Amino acid sequence: MRYLLNVVYLLTLVFYAPWLIVGLVRHGKYREGFAAKLWGHVPKRVGHDTCFWLHAVSVGEVNLLGPIIRRLEQQHPLWTCVISTTTMTGYRTARQKYAPRTVFYCPLDFSWAVRRAMRRMRPDLLVLTELELWPNLIFTADRLGVPVAVINGRMSDRSFRGYRRIRWFMVGLLRRIDLIAVQSDSYRDRFLALGAPPENVHVTGSIKFDGAQIDRDNPLTRHLMQLANIEDDDMVFLAGSTQHPEESLALKTFQTLAAEFPCLRLILVPRHPERFDAVAAELEESAMDFQRRSQLGRGQSPAASARILLVDGMGELDAWWGTARIAFVGGSLTDRGGQNMIEPAAYGAAVSFGPHTKNFEDVVSMMLQAQAAEVVHDGDQLTDFVRKCLENPTYAEGLGRRARDLVLHHRGAADRTCMLLSRMVD
Repeated sequence: MRYLLNVVYLLTLVFYAPWLIVGLVRHGKYREGFAAKLWGHVPKRVGHDTCFWLHAVSVGEVNLLGPIIRRLEQQHPLWTCVISTTTMTGYRTARQKYAPRTVFYCPLDFSWAVRRAMRRMRPDLLVLTELELWPNLIFTADRLGVPVAVINGRMSDRSFRGYRRIRWFMVGLLRRIDLIAVQSDSYRDRFLALGAPPENVHVTGSIKFDGAQIDRDNPLTRHLMQLANIEDDDMVFLAGSTQHPEESLALKTFQTLAAEFPCLRLILVPRHPERFDAVAAELEESAMDFQRRSQLGRGQSPAASARILLVDGMGELDAWWGTARIAFVGGSLTDRGGQNMIEPAAYGAAVSFGPHTKNFEDVVSMMLQAQAAEVVHDGDQLTDFVRKCLENPTYAEGLGRRARDLVLHHRGAADRTCMLLSRMVD
């Protein structure tokens, strides 16, 4: 089976080669970690202490690991946590957040690459986040006697329908996973329907509730507010993790309301760093005064008229959410499937997002049921939502209060997950 998978992966690489080359030339993507990805040449671990290999795909999953790493190291100070990731932004975020721990690119799912990586890292447990079901990685861990766990597991209806077509294969794969800790009952049922052993599937809740910051007065948020000259009575409208054309829609909303509401500020945080310059060019074309995050703190303060800030850096979005009174969570008016709306909810912001949120379907369901968020379907509805929050502060405060209460109510998944992981090694 592993040889067949290798052939499929190689054919896929050949098919997507033109797009990969474009990403490499234009944006520098895929250049880093070449030896680790293709040959499994990851850092060679020395020593014989117990080692947890935690794998996260990109920024969202990397941030998710924070509560897990803290708890594991507090409970087991002699254990070592190493972190792998797939994307360049995920790798850089992990290096920033988790240094001096070992951070590396996870090998692509070729049998030779994952086998070499396993032998160099020698983990005692392989922990995959959410839905990272790479067959060769899991089969290799099983052959080497390394237990495998999936944490914060989720499976959208679309993924479930796809996996169900190859259920004959999924049964064998899922039976090699020793722990599947899922976010909800509906996700548990989907894993069970695909053949996961019932005794290995546990509902722990979403770890993202545990990792969310709830204190607006945290040092980093306060520091950023000072850098950007944001006053406590400013009404910050933050559009975060955005994709094209969501920045344009947020900017149009601001242009429509700025004259009527002088306290309104706009902060744009694009999801992908390669789009920072494009968004900056669009802001320049609008003739609106704006500031780039990269220009702050260099001996110059933002112009008094600059009510728009473009955050053109990685790793700070969580803290920037703490400045927002009104929030739009991006990737939800496109086919991306939505981004993490728990972070602005935890701060008590009035949260909105588009209708395409399959990546967070259970969280969205809970928020809408609790009247803790609003769905906007286009730019006009986004403008209407922001206007309503500005004209009716009681409405905005109520949304934010219910959102924050929801986050507080659902904490505890990290503790339950770490208890299950510890049992596997003990």
